[in-house]
Amino acid sequence: MQTSPLTGIRVLEIGSYISVPYAGSLLCALGAEVVKVERPVTGDDFRRQIDHKSPYFRQYNAGKRSLAVDLKRPEGSALVRDLVPRFDVVVENMRPGKMDALGLGPDDLLPLRPDLVYASVTGFGNGGPLALRPAYDTIGQSFGGIVSVLSDTGSAGLSGTCMADLVTGLTTVTGIVASLVGRNNGRGSQHVETSLMEAVSTITIDAMTQYFEDGHQDPTRQSRHPQAQNFVLATASDEHIALHLSSSQKFWFGLLQAMDKTDLADDPRFLTYDDRRRNYFALVDIVQAVFLTKPSDEWEKLLIAADVPFAPVLGMGGYLAHPQIEWLEMAEPEENGLSLLRPPWRFDGDRPHRAQTTPMVGEHSEEIAAEVYDRSRIDALVAAGTLYLGG
Repeated sequence: MQTSPLTGIRVLEIGSYISVPYAGSLLCALGAEVVKVERPVTGDDFRRQIDHKSPYFRQYNAGKRSLAVDLKRPEGSALVRDLVPRFDVVVENMRPGKMDALGLGPDDLLPLRPDLVYASVTGFGNGGPLALRPAYDTIGQSFGGIVSVLSDTGSAGLSGTCMADLVTGLTTVTGIVASLVGRNNGRGSQHVETSLMEAVSTITIDAMTQYFEDGHQDPTRQSRHPQAQNFVLATASDEHIALHLSSSQKFWFGLLQAMDKTDLADDPRFLTYDDRRRNYFALVDIVQAVFLTKPSDEWEKLLIAADVPFAPVLGMGGYLAHPQIEWLEMAEPEENGLSLLRPPWRFDGDRPHRAQTTPMVGEHSEEIAAEVYDRSRIDALVAAGTLYLGG
């Protein structure tokens, strides 16, 4: 079975931290050969001064090869240009103008291969008033509305995890794969662009729709709950259960059956979806009081019997240990204190595996440079400090 649909595709990744490395890790898991271009000696900042042992670096870079070269030196950028014809994709997340200044911008590299896919990832796009501002995940979440949507009215707070960078990585993969498909359909080289500011819209599109439905009122953490008819409920066992009824009368009646509160079906406050939406917070109090009377395991049996959409509120450990996740084979076995997550796709029923090996800085510099340079030229680059062989 083919679980590596990108086998034969070569990717030159010039990126650090999360968005582009995550995109590269997904491409790598799908079969592409990914060469990570990073600075000599220290490499990507996510190595965090412990090289290939950093859990964050491993999660986003396992399976790649490392080319450590000083791109600020003309000889370093020349090496990358000489390598480009051997690669299908170049993906980078420098600030706008940085790659051009290095002689590695799209105008420099696209002419080197007629079907090259050049993917650029920025914070805000390559123009406009914010173009040159630095951007990390929290900046993308804040500008993109995620912080607002996940906060209570008048009390903005951090989300608790990385989202903007990761969805930017997924968006980058989508653009690259679309460009590769276009290339196979006869289109030539292409410059595909995305940014944190654009990518977060794939998370907030529902909130944006709600903004218009509610008369241009900005949604907050609680404002969608009446619409979605969702709940997070404490139980007698100090565990929590999440419900999502949406607008279905079937699931409403199922919940009443599970709670043994069928009398609520005749309560004028809750007769229809619109009634329950208007009186949602009164309904929350009633449902919460009932759920506190039984432990979580009893509620799970009752909700399953009544076919109500629910889930236990799990942490990361609970997610990894859940039998469904084990059946889906979502994670590689833990090795050296870390499980690598596999790609969220299956092909003919099989999920691609991820290589556990993580490259040291410059581990593959010599063999990659040898694709285009002879021994004497490589030795000269190493002696000048332009090329770093690692170890």
